[in-house]
Amino acid sequence: MKPIFIDLNEYERSGEGANGASYNHKTDPNIMVKIYFRNFESAEKELELAQKVYEAGIPTPEPGDLITDGERLGIRFHRLVGKRSYSRACGDEPERTEEYAREFAQLCKRLHATEVDTAKFECVKDHLYGLLEENPFFTAEQKKKIHHFIENAPDAKTAIHGDLQFSNGIFTEENGVRTPYFIDLGDFCYGYPMFDIGMVYLCSCLNDETWMQEVFHMSLATGHRFWNAFAIEYFGEDADMEKVMEEVKIYAGLKTLIIERDTRRAMPQFRALLEGTIY
Repeated sequence: MKPIFIDLNEYERSGEGANGASYNHKTDPNIMVKIYFRNFESAEKELELAQKVYEAGIPTPEPGDLITDGERLGIRFHRLVGKRSYSRACGDEPERTEEYAREFAQLCKRLHATEVDTAKFECVKDHLYGLLEENPFFTAEQKKKIHHFIENAPDAKTAIHGDLQFSNGIFTEENGVRTPYFIDLGDFCYGYPMFDIGMVYLCSCLNDETWMQEVFHMSLATGHRFWNAFAIEYFGEDADMEKVMEEVKIYAGLKTLIIERDTRRAMPQFRALLEGTIY
């Protein structure tokens, strides 16, 4: 794809993530762009994935064009005016945390029940094999054991977001009716849903207070409340939560591969979940 040049002076910054920043057009409320911090292939890959996901009928903002500000690559999207993430909503209205968590859980259940064309998307196992091979922080022996675990995990042909943070679920609201969407689809693939659920738990419960406030705009206590309500809604009130958590924590540890790719540093507080289980 050949990127289209945009003048970033026509936009105002509206948010920031691990890989890039978002900007809203100053005069056209229907346009926003995401600019990557590093000019690498992720922008083109995410655009291709976003188009496939949109065409598959999964709720996500309509993608547009590959763009550049002259130095970095990015993507132009149709802007959802008045959108909020589920993390921001909980931070703004902590008294409604359980309500938002249950709604997000229902959205995730629908995603994980959606079969996709496996010829169009990558298997989560292959995706993680690639991240594992590129990771400089695990030892060769640790990588061997992690690879073995991934290989023997259950298979499925249903959709996986790949980076299922509660900040990557957003919604618009009109007349009291909320319409939810998924964003940041660069790791979208298919496979066993627990590869996704581990990230929900990690983001909700395993960060420190400072990180929760700066990145997710909520307290750690609110994050724990979010997870508790999410887990009951997702797995069911009759689920054996002790058994569920044994599995969730391992898959949360595996999400270290995503986080260490994005932060470019070792994250021992997350990989600790793999000690005594996978290795």
